[in-house]
Amino acid sequence: DRNESCGGHFREEYQTPEGEALRDDDHYAYVAAWEYTGDNQPEVLHKEELVFENVKLTQRSYK
Repeated sequence: DRNESCGGHFREEYQTPEGEALRDDDHYAYVAAWEYTGDNQPEVLHKEELVFENVKLTQRSYK
């Protein structure tokens, strides 16, 4: 349900006017894992926010 282009998943509806992949770091800067809780039980999604102290998140450019 990601509303962005990221990694190897370019989506035409999420691109800059120049045709570059458009990311949404405000909503998707996290790592996640699903926890299996047993047969016929709902899975649990665990998210951990990514904090960058030495680098800045930027849009990727292929130009």
